[in-house]
Amino acid sequence: MARKEYNPMADSLKVIGGGILGAGLALLLAPQAGRKTRKDIVRYAKTVGGRTDKAVHQFSEKMDEYVDAVGHDVSELLHNGKEMTQEAKRDLLSVIDKGQQRLEKQKSKIAQMIS
Repeated sequence: MARKEYNPMADSLKVIGGGILGAGLALLLAPQAGRKTRKDIVRYAKTVGGRTDKAVHQFSEKMDEYVDAVGHDVSELLHNGKEMTQEAKRDLLSVIDKGQQRLEKQKSKIAQMIS
């Protein structure tokens, strides 16, 4: 069976949506005058709309901060990777030079042994 991923944002939106729907139904089905019910619904909608706008704005700001932080981290990783690459190149050239020096020494020893 496939596992379902936990998504807190979707779950939060479901709870909020259910609350709004339930409150709207409660207002519509309450025993009071239609005009008062409509006023209550409009007032409630404005209140929820204001809160929703605020929540969306806060969420947007948090996402901007998160994206900036991730971008900074990625830039830092790339910079460190470049430095590591340069360091690895230097180390490799150093090892090759040492290897060539040892080969030259062995070559001269063998030449002396032969002559």
